[in-house]
Amino acid sequence: MSTTETAVLTDAELRLLQALVYQECGMHFDDRRTPFLHDRLQRRMKDCQLDSFYSYYRLLISQKGKEELTKLLENLTVNETSFFRNKAQLDLFQHDVMDDLLNRKQERRDYSVRIWSAGCSTGQEPYTAAMLVADALSYHYLRHPVPFESPLPKPLVPAPWRVEILASDINYSVLRTAQEASYAEHQMAAVDYGYRLRYFDKTGARYAVKKNVKELIHFDFHNLKTEYLPQRNDVIFCRNVMMYFDEAEQKRLIEKFYRCLNPHGYLLVGHAESLLGLTEKFRMVHRNSGTAYQRVEEKA
Repeated sequence: MSTTETAVLTDAELRLLQALVYQECGMHFDDRRTPFLHDRLQRRMKDCQLDSFYSYYRLLISQKGKEELTKLLENLTVNETSFFRNKAQLDLFQHDVMDDLLNRKQERRDYSVRIWSAGCSTGQEPYTAAMLVADALSYHYLRHPVPFESPLPKPLVPAPWRVEILASDINYSVLRTAQEASYAEHQMAAVDYGYRLRYFDKTGARYAVKKNVKELIHFDFHNLKTEYLPQRNDVIFCRNVMMYFDEAEQKRLIEKFYRCLNPHGYLLVGHAESLLGLTEKFRMVHRNSGTAYQRVEEKA
């Protein structure tokens, strides 16, 4: 048995490593999740051929340990995702949120839509959002046609509308997978035939997201712990991310999202997550089991 496998994680070492991870990305590992943290630390320590958790901690805080710290944080994110996850919420987004957003923008002659998928993992969420936005714009266009001819073939986003979707994650490897935009059959389970036909090209046993959909999305590295986050968003998706944070960090993150949203913008969080009791700066929007939170504007 190797020395790495017999290394014991002391309470003092655990507190040091918990504090470092919290400081770097805001993830909080309570007693319930400590075994998961221990397992991931042990794996990385073994790869670095170190014989104690304290020596691994010393590496992480050193100048030459930045790359290893990035690898550790990547190992601590679960990255579970799928197309059309939480369908009730996505129905609310496509019909209610987008309808409200497009009507308000049309009145102001502001034809730009900006969406941020924070914690996008392997890309299914931002690609789902792109498909739903394209459909919502098609419906809106039928009800509010513009007074000029649309070019043929019909573009995914009809003029004069412009759509920009920023997708970010703290994990470089999942961002690379997301940019490749190629998915196996089992990953396509929730994508119906109509969506497959319109938005994917089948290549062998895999489905590749069409070029015109990919062009709507820009992938980038972001750490939600930082203050430098994308601004002027109409909608932010941050689903199943806040559950990794303690209440203090959740409140800080919600405050950041408030500042990152345009007036009356929307925040969508995970099915098991809620803003209730954490802030009064958002109001809940609810329909058929789907929920979203709309930014509340301060009265003049």
